[in-house]
Amino acid sequence: MTTSQTTRRTVLAAGAGAGLALGLATPASATPASAAPATAALSTAVPDQRGDGPRIGIALYDGFSLLDPTGPAELLSRVPGATVTMIAERRGPVRTDTQQAAVVADRSFAEVHRLDVLLVPGAGNRGTIAAMRNPVLLDWIRRIDRTTTWTTAVCTGTLVLGAAGLLREKATTYWASADYLEQTFGVRYEAERYVQVGKVITAAGVSAGIDMALYLASLLTDERTARGIQLAVEYAPEPPYDSGDAATASPELKQLALDLLARSQR
Repeated sequence: MTTSQTTRRTVLAAGAGAGLALGLATPASATPASAAPATAALSTAVPDQRGDGPRIGIALYDGFSLLDPTGPAELLSRVPGATVTMIAERRGPVRTDTQQAAVVADRSFAEVHRLDVLLVPGAGNRGTIAAMRNPVLLDWIRRIDRTTTWTTAVCTGTLVLGAAGLLREKATTYWASADYLEQTFGVRYEAERYVQVGKVITAAGVSAGIDMALYLASLLTDERTARGIQLAVEYAPEPPYDSGDAATASPELKQLALDLLARSQR
């Protein structure tokens, strides 16, 4: 199987067979995902890091899903004294899975040696596969994990933690990646918004990162502060449709969801 033949559904596949195919496909031409080169202008815009609270780092890599890092960052940046930094293989803009947006990495992996909290976002199939095969990213995650109080992931970022060897016992991830998670990394999938095992906290798909971030905020501070952060960002979701739970979704709706994702990603 070549990289071009590997679709998002390989990782985000309800069927075990497709998920196992990813584990076997390791083309020699695969190259590590990386951020775009930084420009001189960008290097002057690095935020000051004088917070006396937790140092929170969010790993970016080509093809990540936009809400995975930015949703948690919105909440965690409100933790008193916290510093939230976007980090990638190189400084500069890193493109999302749709290629329609980018987030700027203010630090490179080589510049960051210690964090209190690490967050690894998920991605489309292209981004997740490349991240799971990127030795620079995986080595950095392992090294940073030795320093963290909390190591976290959102969506298929859980698979990246698995590739780094950091999963134990149980975890959650995007619903369509459940079989792949279990069969590849030998951990039990739990259909929860977030799951904690020791210092590792994993979140389900995309929007679940916000729930995980609120829980993490309570661990970094206290429940009262976390409740204040929730109100500060007015996080009181009341979606117009009750169709966000894979456990109650029809096979037809699940297929539509995967098709819509596949069509939106480039």
